[in-house]
Amino acid sequence: MDIEELNVYRLSMDLGEDVWDVVSDWGYFEKDTVGKQLVKAADSVAANLSEGFGRYHFREAKHFYYYSRGSLFETKTWLTKAHNRKLITDIKYTKFRKELMTIE
Repeated sequence: MDIEELNVYRLSMDLGEDVWDVVSDWGYFEKDTVGKQLVKAADSVAANLSEGFGRYHFREAKHFYYYSRGSLFETKTWLTKAHNRKLITDIKYTKFRKELMTIE
């Protein structure tokens, strides 16, 4: 099996790209504070899944899957902060939250 066959991986890759598209339109200050953190957290979901998938031992892989889950929750926090600070619309916020719930 290849990692690209895993639905959770594909969804998390899409999430990272969607977050990038939104944040890339922000101003310098917003990108430098909330934006970088949000993009890094969203990208880490897929990155840790793929790193875990590439490990040979289950216990070692499991650690990376836990990291991925932690990044998912961190992404939720940064999305909420972005929404509270009026950096993303209600529609985008709801869309991202639904995507995160699907991945979770």
